[in-house]
Amino acid sequence: MPGSFPRGVLADRHPALIRKVRDAFPYGRRQHEALDILLREITDDVVGPLTPADSDHDQESWAAWGREYFGGSWYDAPFLWAENYFYRRLLGAVGYFGTGPWRGVDPFAPFKRAELRGEAVGEELRALDALADAPAGQRGTALLHASLWGNRADLGFRISAAGPVAGEAVAPGLVADDSAALWRLLPVTTSATVAVVADNAGRELIPDLVLIDHLLTHGHAERVLLHVKPAPYFVSDAMTADVVDCLRRLVEAPGEAGRIGRRLWTAMAGGAVEVRTHPFFCAPLPYQEMPDDLRQEFAGAALTLVKGDLNYRRLVGDRRWNATEPFARLTAYFPGAVAALRTLKSDVVVGLEQETLDTLEASGAAWRTSGTHALIQCAHGHGPASSGTSAAARMR
Repeated sequence: MPGSFPRGVLADRHPALIRKVRDAFPYGRRQHEALDILLREITDDVVGPLTPADSDHDQESWAAWGREYFGGSWYDAPFLWAENYFYRRLLGAVGYFGTGPWRGVDPFAPFKRAELRGEAVGEELRALDALADAPAGQRGTALLHASLWGNRADLGFRISAAGPVAGEAVAPGLVADDSAALWRLLPVTTSATVAVVADNAGRELIPDLVLIDHLLTHGHAERVLLHVKPAPYFVSDAMTADVVDCLRRLVEAPGEAGRIGRRLWTAMAGGAVEVRTHPFFCAPLPYQEMPDDLRQEFAGAALTLVKGDLNYRRLVGDRRWNATEPFARLTAYFPGAVAALRTLKSDVVVGLEQETLDTLEASGAAWRTSGTHALIQCAHGHGPASSGTSAAARMR
């Protein structure tokens, strides 16, 4: 719809991102021509298919997912599909999946590294010293909120955000807070596995890692499976290389941050923290259509923590739900207990109390998309496999 958040992303954010990526690397003529084609396609509003030059490793899957949309308007395709496909096309344009010298070169790495080296990260790491001797409960609450609000540092969001972003004066607020239920799902035990589905790298991933250290150190988990993207997506989404960069940033820091970093480094070497990835995380599908192997992995976890805005949209379904629709009902298919930690940066939101919704709507603020509000929501899941699982299984 004209004036909507999805239209703004497709019409404004994506063209701006193409220009930023072009300027970030000394790409050759082939990359510049491919980026020009993608920019014209977006401007002319016609969705083109993948070409052999884009790599054929996932062409069959995208041919199936995009059959209804190729040749049509970007604005007529579902937003979740259009966003994912744009990033797949961008990676193809710069040769990320190709056989040439740009294979595997993250086009968003300069943005991620600049943020990681920034003074804001240094300030946040020094702040951990004040929590070093805090009671476990107080420390856990602070680290949970740091992991939640770290999502406001999303680099893609900052490219086109019209409202306040991290570092500016904001009036943040939780529109839903199931943090007490979340901690009840993480009793002190010696055998629990916790899954964490990461969202952004840098200023969000570091608080995620610090929270993981807390869960391990205080007996809330014996093992943590950290799920990241297999390829660079959505500008700042975390991959294995970003986990390594963040760990190094922690290890090299003085004080409590350095101690946390060394504990995590040892935990990874010993198997207490294991980085995982799956093609599904770069697919334009909701979690209800996750493949069986990923479903089984989440089923074996005492709790799955799902981070960020995009993961939330995939978790509840990327639809214009009534905001009071129960979160537990929409995630009943999930194979185990699940918790969403999310800063709001898109229209989709569920599980709100009517009184809360009325207050937010009456404020006149763009509370759904400005990054100034957040939520913590939990549900027990344990639903049956969805009928879409077999389709998603093509990615295994």
